[in-house]
Amino acid sequence: MDTSAQAQWLGHSAFKLTSPNDTTILIDPFLSQNPTTPDAHKKQEEIDYILLTHGHADHVGDTLDIAADTGCTVAAPVELSRLLVGKHGLDEDQAIEFNKGGTVTFDDFSVTMVSANHSSSFQGDYAGEPAGLVISFDKDITFYHLGDTNIFYDLELYGELYEPDVLAVPMGDHYTMDPKEAAMACDLIQADYAVPIHYGTMPVLSGDPKDFKKLTEETCDTEVWIPEAGQNFLA
Repeated sequence: MDTSAQAQWLGHSAFKLTSPNDTTILIDPFLSQNPTTPDAHKKQEEIDYILLTHGHADHVGDTLDIAADTGCTVAAPVELSRLLVGKHGLDEDQAIEFNKGGTVTFDDFSVTMVSANHSSSFQGDYAGEPAGLVISFDKDITFYHLGDTNIFYDLELYGELYEPDVLAVPMGDHYTMDPKEAAMACDLIQADYAVPIHYGTMPVLSGDPKDFKKLTEETCDTEVWIPEAGQNFLA
């Protein structure tokens, strides 16, 4: 794939993206307590941005510690952002809140928030609605993290609107889509590539990424990559 951006899957739903200009971005950084995150990646330094899809602990993860250590900017749905600032010590100057349909532009990339069909809370408090994130790098790839979701027909619209190159697709079942639903979601979006996420972290997340790959590639032209945690799968 012809791209200057880099991407590492860090286990579960966590990613580290590096822009063509070396801007570093974490998505849903559940790392230190994540059994699938390699030890070398559990602590992150020199991070510029954290992007959050929703408030569950396996997505917010180490956000507050990383933000305190690095001074990075944290972009999240409105209610979650206000919770992190108002009750959990995130510096207001580091917080960017936005909402579905909105796009925020940073150094050399933009993030558009779209719908996800799930729930969201943080440490017992309602954290607004969950989201997916469409991350577009200037003159490079568009990466669509679906967050935690099940299938819904808006995904087809998002494929037409944003034309993502790479999808991060939850397929572990129980709390999100199973491999069959996830494959159908890929068929709706019609991206070039997909990476399975949100599986194997705990026993109930039993969806098999090999089943997802088989079903997706039988259903549509999307090619499925199954990276190892910590692997740069765009290089």
